[in-house]
Amino acid sequence: MRDPLRFGHRVLAIAVSAAALLLLGTPAPAAGPPANPWLGPAGSATMHGDAESSDTTTAAGPGTGPVRVRTAKLGAACPTVLAGRDGYPVALCTTQLGRTPTVFLLDPETTRPLARLALPKGSLLGGVYAYLDNRDRLVFVDGDNELVRVAHRHTSSGWRLTITERTPLGSAIPEGDGVSSLMPDWRGRIWFGTNRGTVGVLDGSVARTVRLGEQIANSISTAPGGTAVATTHALYRLSAGPDGVPHVDWRVAYERGPGRKPGQLSWGTGASPTFFGPRTGTEYLAITDNAAPGENLVVVDARTGAPVCTTPSGIAGTELSPVASGDSVYLASTYGYPYPALPEGAGPSTPLLAPFTGGMTRIDVHAGGCSTVWRNHERSAAVPRLSTADGKLYTITREKPLGGARGSTLFDHYEAAVIDAKTGHTSTAGRIGSGFFSDTLQMVGSIVPGRVQYQGTVDGVVAIRPADAAQPAIAR
Repeated sequence: MRDPLRFGHRVLAIAVSAAALLLLGTPAPAAGPPANPWLGPAGSATMHGDAESSDTTTAAGPGTGPVRVRTAKLGAACPTVLAGRDGYPVALCTTQLGRTPTVFLLDPETTRPLARLALPKGSLLGGVYAYLDNRDRLVFVDGDNELVRVAHRHTSSGWRLTITERTPLGSAIPEGDGVSSLMPDWRGRIWFGTNRGTVGVLDGSVARTVRLGEQIANSISTAPGGTAVATTHALYRLSAGPDGVPHVDWRVAYERGPGRKPGQLSWGTGASPTFFGPRTGTEYLAITDNAAPGENLVVVDARTGAPVCTTPSGIAGTELSPVASGDSVYLASTYGYPYPALPEGAGPSTPLLAPFTGGMTRIDVHAGGCSTVWRNHERSAAVPRLSTADGKLYTITREKPLGGARGSTLFDHYEAAVIDAKTGHTSTAGRIGSGFFSDTLQMVGSIVPGRVQYQGTVDGVVAIRPADAAQPAIAR
């Protein structure tokens, strides 16, 4: 998610920046984001891994060697694949026929579906941003504006998915509006944002709200110091007062550009705000703005909103949240990505069409501001996930069957790609599929212990593991 703040270069800042460039590739030791006690395991409990939306994990990924790929064809697009402490993947998907939100429980060994549960229809984003709580229950808001918790358990007749709790939110949500994202804070209260700009805090069964009046098209993020929300106009930090009512601590407007870009789902930042930093893991907040022709990475002080840097991202546009660890931020372009469907009210893009050329960038924060470390030309078709255990970014790249970097076809190949976070060098581990039903649609993958990477596609979920890896030992 992004926020444009102008950074004035001074002679001293340039000197510091030049000195920092001599040390590129040796960033300060990364401080992992604090673990939220109300979530499942960090790295696989939320769409962006954790409450801070860092898109990092402490689990090692499949690596750069040959991989074994298992595919669960579910007849549904699966943007959210999470895994709890018991190791069982839970996917929140939308069926191709009927566009019904459906929860799938998958077998960790075979990836086949063990159970499924259909839910009331809601908004596009309402079927995306969910999380696993500290009891491995899937938490999200359904199409009836009820917060639900879905548990899985094994019975004498097999596995079952069951709604164990329902909390109506209707009175807190304006007529015609719907929840786009939610996340718990460190007290166990659940923060939520709506499509039309209401932010709420659910404490038990009581919800209190504040109206921002600007569309919320991405996930909210929480840290011990507050809650971050990126609207289509600005980046906010909010807190709850003694009465539990949320209030705005600060607001920073960003350059939102002339319109929605091709390869984005809304007009404004395409990013969820990312907390990161070298000491506590939450000193900074980062988003990308929507400036034209090229976007900027915007980094602010998470406590005050004061500018740290606004620097060219090296990409024309993105719908993806920054991946961040320690002093380093990683961005991937989605500009021109051919989404088969857009959210209601997205409107035409500016320009109407553009080829998907891809590109990734690493930018480091230092005393003088921010500096670009590397750029590559990888056409990432998913949100990368950074393993701090092995120093690799794991993603899926989109490759034309006849080669070439420009444009996309219905026959494109999708490859498991491993990018060295230090150098930007890419290794291709193996193909996960070809054609429309293997499209990963810029969705997020999850990496879990055992070096397994789960990735949603248009048609289900793929599991990627080293070719020589043993099957996981799962308690049944």
